[in-house]
Amino acid sequence: MKKNINLVSILIINYNNAKYIDRAIKSCLNQTYKNIEILIFDDISKDNSKKKILKYKNNKKIKYYFNNNKKNIPAIDASNGYIFLFNKSKGQIVCLLDSDDFFKKDKVEKIVNAFKSKKNKQFIQNLPIELSKNYLKKKNNKNNVLSYWPYLAPESCISFRRELFNSFLKTNFKYKYSFTYVWLGFRVGVYSYFIKKNFYSLADHLTVYEALGQSEKYKTYNPLWFHRRRQSFEYLYKISKKNITHKLNFDYIVTLILSFILNIFNNKKNA
Repeated sequence: MKKNINLVSILIINYNNAKYIDRAIKSCLNQTYKNIEILIFDDISKDNSKKKILKYKNNKKIKYYFNNNKKNIPAIDASNGYIFLFNKSKGQIVCLLDSDDFFKKDKVEKIVNAFKSKKNKQFIQNLPIELSKNYLKKKNNKNNVLSYWPYLAPESCISFRRELFNSFLKTNFKYKYSFTYVWLGFRVGVYSYFIKKNFYSLADHLTVYEALGQSEKYKTYNPLWFHRRRQSFEYLYKISKKNITHKLNFDYIVTLILSFILNIFNNKKNA
């Protein structure tokens, strides 16, 4: 039990990322903080991801699991994968990692130190370095001034205390298969920021993030982006026990109107 107090669990979910999975795993194994466990969930990949993962079968730090029950709803499948791994993990601090992203070698050490210095915080996000066409760009910790939301970093930038996620799971359970455009990382961040108020954003760029796969579908201001934004407000409203203040703001009203207009336009376009 004493060993688990300082243990950090890194949860990696993978779907058809054979090209990147090695990079993600090696970035974890090369951490300066050594008291870690690495858990990998493969969501019925159709490429050679399984072969890549099995290369690490003799590594005692790594455990891997191959799914056989897929919902074919990307946000829900990813959420189920992370929750499955969380239930298998033992660390008191948990870091999430999508398999197409990777950590800087001192990430876990800095996250552990941040939790030690911020004892009242249970959710810590670091800032991402966006990788696009071999070009690295550091993202800032800010949103549009008209946004109701704080800046919420990608899932691979998220770390939390075990206690917070156990509490989140109880609140989220009723909505586990609802709001299918709202990803797990966002849900946990919203829960920490608005409900538990134990959210902290670390001003260090510790995760290299690639906007691949599903991320490409949600480019800012496209119809899916507005649809996800509307669902995000609805999700917050539900988990806050229908606190109407989360709907009485300029951002929500604009999102609702534009989402409605774009849906009408798309329906006419596809008719």
